[in-house]
Amino acid sequence: MNKQQLAAKIWESANQMRSKIEANEYKDYILGFMFYKYLSDQTVTFAEKQGLTGEDLKQLNEEDQETVDYFKSNMGYFIAYDNLFSTWIEQGKDFEVANVRDSLSAFNRLINAKHKKLFSGIFTTLETGLSKLGDTAAKQTKAISELIHLIQDIPTDGKQSYDVLGFIYEYLIGMFAANAGKKAGEFYTPHEVSLLKSEIIAHHLKDNSEIKIYDPCSGSGSLLINIGQSVAKHVDDKNNIQYYAQELKENTYNLTRMNLIMRGILVENITTRNGDTLEDDWPYFDENDPVSTYNALYVDAVVSNPPYSQKWDPAHKEADPRYSRFGLAPKTKADFAFLLHDLYHLKPTGIMTIVLPHGVLFRGGDEGKIRENLIEANHIDAIIGLPANIFFGTGIPTIIMVLKQKRDNEDVLIVDASKNFTKVGKNNLLQASDIKRIVDAVISRESIDKFSKLVSRQEIRDNGYNLNIPRYVDSSEPSESWDIYASMFGGIPKHEIDALSRYWKAFPTLCSAIFEHEDEAYTHVKVKDVKTAIREHADIQAFKQKFSVAFSTFNGYLNQQLIAGMTTLSIPRQLTLLGNDIFQRLAVVEPQNPLVDKYEAYQLLDDEWQIIAPDLEMIQTEGVATIKVVEPNLIIKKKNGKDNEVQDGWKGRILPFELVQNALLHDEVTKITSMESRLVEITSELEAFFDALSEEDKERDALNDAQTAFVASGVKKEAKQVKADIKAGETYQDDSYETMVVKVEVLMAEEKDLKAKLKKDSAALHLLTKETIENLTNQQANELVELKWIKPLVDSINQLPENLTVSLANKVAALTEKYATTYKEVVEEIDETQKALSSMIDDLEGDEFDMAGLAEFQTLLKGNE
Repeated sequence: MNKQQLAAKIWESANQMRSKIEANEYKDYILGFMFYKYLSDQTVTFAEKQGLTGEDLKQLNEEDQETVDYFKSNMGYFIAYDNLFSTWIEQGKDFEVANVRDSLSAFNRLINAKHKKLFSGIFTTLETGLSKLGDTAAKQTKAISELIHLIQDIPTDGKQSYDVLGFIYEYLIGMFAANAGKKAGEFYTPHEVSLLKSEIIAHHLKDNSEIKIYDPCSGSGSLLINIGQSVAKHVDDKNNIQYYAQELKENTYNLTRMNLIMRGILVENITTRNGDTLEDDWPYFDENDPVSTYNALYVDAVVSNPPYSQKWDPAHKEADPRYSRFGLAPKTKADFAFLLHDLYHLKPTGIMTIVLPHGVLFRGGDEGKIRENLIEANHIDAIIGLPANIFFGTGIPTIIMVLKQKRDNEDVLIVDASKNFTKVGKNNLLQASDIKRIVDAVISRESIDKFSKLVSRQEIRDNGYNLNIPRYVDSSEPSESWDIYASMFGGIPKHEIDALSRYWKAFPTLCSAIFEHEDEAYTHVKVKDVKTAIREHADIQAFKQKFSVAFSTFNGYLNQQLIAGMTTLSIPRQLTLLGNDIFQRLAVVEPQNPLVDKYEAYQLLDDEWQIIAPDLEMIQTEGVATIKVVEPNLIIKKKNGKDNEVQDGWKGRILPFELVQNALLHDEVTKITSMESRLVEITSELEAFFDALSEEDKERDALNDAQTAFVASGVKKEAKQVKADIKAGETYQDDSYETMVVKVEVLMAEEKDLKAKLKKDSAALHLLTKETIENLTNQQANELVELKWIKPLVDSINQLPENLTVSLANKVAALTEKYATTYKEVVEEIDETQKALSSMIDDLEGDEFDMAGLAEFQTLLKGNE
C-alpha cells in the first residue's frame, strides 16, 4: 500500500467518526494517537536494536530504573510494555479507556529532563478530549478501540521511511483544513506555498554545512519541515539542521512538536516554545537556571505565515531592539511587527520569507514609514504576488516578501504570479511549474515581460515607497482590438501579423510563405489551407527534427537514471536532476527566443513524478521484489448501514493490471475486447429493432410493462409462437413484427451467452495477470516499469513541438478569419435580407390587425432605403 492509498483509507475511515465529534476536532484524536503509536513503534525498534527479544520486550517496565534511564537518555522518553500502542491492540476486548489514561500519565512522568520542554504536555489535547468520545467509560472505550484499530494500519515497522508517516500526517492536516473553514487557515499553510518559500530559502543556504531555521508562528510545523527537506537536498547530513518553533495556541503548538518529531528529526535538534511571539521574544531562559539556559537566537533562515492584520499592543515597545530601527506597526495591524521580529533574528548572512496581506505594500502612516526604512536599509530582496483564494478560509490577496540582512544589490525584484495557478474546487492551486517559474525568477533576478521586474531603489523612491505590484509589473492580457480599415475594406493589418513576431523569428521563411507582401500595411493570405501550410512548411519540419535529435537520447537517459538506479538514487534530488536535463535539451533546440515553454515541459515531468516517486519509495524500502508483488484490492462496501472493507480481486503493488495485460497478454485482451465490441453491436441492433416498433407493437408481450425495452421471457414466448406458425405453413414479410421477434430472440440469446463467457474469461484474465506479475523475469519487470514511468513522459515531451505547431496554426487561422468578411459586406447582406423579407410581406394575407402590424414591420425594414 503506497502512502496515497493509505492516506485515502485513513480519511475514509475518519468519516465514520463524524457522528461522535466534529471533523476539525477529529484531527486532535487521530493525530494524537498516531503520534503515540509512532513513539511506541520507535521504542520497540530501539529495543530490538539493543538485542532485546519479544520476551525481553514484555519485561520492560518502569521498575527497572537502569533500563528506563538508558531509554530516556537515548530517546528522550520511556514507554513500558504494558503501555505500548501494540499492547492496547493485543488486549482485545480487555482494552478500556483507562489503559490510555494510565499510559499517557506514565509518559509524562518518564520524560528525560533534558527533553522536558519538547515532550512535556504534548498529549494534553488528547487527554482532555477523551471524555468527548462518550458520556460513559464504555462508550469512550468503544470509540477509542475503533480508532486505534484504524491507526494500527499505519506502517511504522521500519520497512517504511519516516516520510510516509509524515505524508499521511500532512494529508490529514490539509484535509481537515479544507473542511474546517476559516479556523484551519490559522494553522495550516498549503503545501505549495510552503514549498515555494522553502525552495527560495534552500537555494540561498545551499553552501551552508550547518543550518538553523526558525518559524515564529509555526502552526502545524509544515513550513519548517518543508524548508528542512528542501535544504536537505544540498547538505550531506540532514542532522546538521536545527529547528526552532514558536506557537501561541497550545493545541496547535502540540501539532508543531508532534510533526517535527514524527519526521525523524533528532530530538536534540528541535527547540520549541509555547508563547506569544510579539510579547515574549527570544532569547528565553529557564527562570530556575537563567545563565546556562540563556539562548540568544540568531538563525540562518526565518519562515512564517502570521495571522493577517492582527491587533497587537505596541505600547512601551519603542526600545524593543526588534522595532527600534524601523518603527512600530499600528495597533490594528501587526503585519510589520511580525516581519520585523523575523528580520531581527536573522544572522548577517540570513534570509527570510513571510506571507503577508497585499496591503503592506502600499498602506501609509506608520506602515509606510516602516516600509521606507526597510527599503533604505536595503533589506527587501523580492516581493511575490500570489493568486487569490490560495489559502484555506480566506480569499484576500497575499504576497510573499523575501528579506535579507545584507545584500550585494540595491534593487528589488517584483514578481506578479497572481495569474499562475490552476483551479481546484473553490481554491486556486500553485502547480509545480508555477513554483519552478517563480523560484527561477527570484534566483536569477530576471525581468520577464508580464511576470517580473527588477526595480531600482530610485524608482521606488520616485513612487513614494509604494510597492504595489501593478505599479511595476503589468500582467494583464491585452484586450482584443479591431483595425478600422481592415474591418471596412478587408486585408490583414501588418501590426497584427507582427504581434506573432517571435514565431517569425524562429521560422524565418514561414511568414512570406503564408502572406502576400507581408511587409505592406495590409496583406492577404496566399495559401488555401493555412493550417496545412504551416504544418508542412520546411521551417516547422526542421524545428521538429532538431527537437527530435535533442531528445533522441532522453529515453535512454531516463532508463539509466530511474530504472538502473532505482534502488540507490536520491528521491528528493532526482526531480531536480531530471528537470535540469530537460531544460538543457530545450536550450539546445532553442538557444534564443524559445517558443516551447520549458515550464510546460517541467509540469509534464512533475505530473509523472507524482506516479514515479511513490513507486521508488516502496522499491527502496521493500526491495525490487515489490515490483512483482500482487496484493488484495480492498474496497469499502456498505453492509447493514456500515462501511466494511472487502476484497475485490487483486492489484499490483507497483504494476497496474491493465498495463501488464496490454504488454504481455495481448491475445487474451484482444479476445475480451472483441466480445465487448460485439456486445455493443448487439445493444445497438436491439435498439434499432425497438425504434422500428409501432405503437401497436409496443403493446405486445415482448416488451416490459413500461414499454421501454425488450424482455427476454416475452420475446421467447412470442418467438416460439411465430416459429410454430411458420412450421404450420404461415409466412411473414422480412420487415414484419413476427420476423423481428425471431431475430431479437437470437440476439438476446447471443447476448446472454456472450456476457457469461465474458465474465468467465475476464475472471480468468484477472488471475492470469496475477500469476504473470508474480512470475515476471527481472528484465520483464524492468520493461514494464519503463512502460509505466518513462514512456508516458517521453511521449508527452515529444508532443510539445506538435502542440506548438497547432497553437501557431490556430492563431494564424483566427487572424485570417477575423477580417475575412468586411463590415461593408455584412451591411450589404443585411440590406439584401431586409429587402427580400420586405417583398415577401407583400404576399402575406390576414385580418386587418395582422396587416396593420405587417405594414409597420415593412416600414421599419425599408427605413434604411
